[in-house]
Amino acid sequence: MSFKILLVDDHEIMREGLAALLRKHPEYEIAGQAANGRIAMEMVDKLSPDLVIMDIEMPNLNGIDATRRMVAKCPELKVMALSTHSRRSMIVEMLQAGAAGYMLKESAFSELTDGLDAMREGRTYLCSKVAKVVFSDYVKMLTDPDWSGGDGLTSREREVLQLVSEGNTTKEIAKTLNLSVKTVDSHREHIMDKLGIHNIAGLTKYAVREGLTAPE
Repeated sequence: MSFKILLVDDHEIMREGLAALLRKHPEYEIAGQAANGRIAMEMVDKLSPDLVIMDIEMPNLNGIDATRRMVAKCPELKVMALSTHSRRSMIVEMLQAGAAGYMLKESAFSELTDGLDAMREGRTYLCSKVAKVVFSDYVKMLTDPDWSGGDGLTSREREVLQLVSEGNTTKEIAKTLNLSVKTVDSHREHIMDKLGIHNIAGLTKYAVREGLTAPE
């Protein structure tokens, strides 16, 4: 039985390259492709893939928050993060969101297929560089009970932060998320208070650094 895969990346050449390589393996079927997390969520509902290969930095809805929503709705869905970033914050956020694997785009294709095979068998898979970061965090958690890897933002606040950093107005954000303008303003205030950042430029810089959106 083939393993249905949804490819999610805002760069078409990346998606097409992966699709071409994976089509050489009969055990994998490319169910579809999406250019951002919001489109990917719709395609998961329509196509019911077994696994999603997910980029992190994408417009409109990033891979971290898309993964969190997908896994919450479809707990059996496997998500493999495939990113250029090995920063601790991104890895931790993606795994906390429910990803079962994390690989770097610099990895060899053979390592990706090893990871996909592992996830087909219900195992998690981390490339070696990412595994070192995760182990380091685990040691910190054991030795320092006050250590925390998160920024304290809720899923909705992270979504508002991404849209703010991408230049959307309050009215545009309210329409996109089906919220009132007052609620969006409230989320923005909470975000600024939690992060200690009180201007749009600072929020944008933070969002780019944390992988919530891609730099222009």
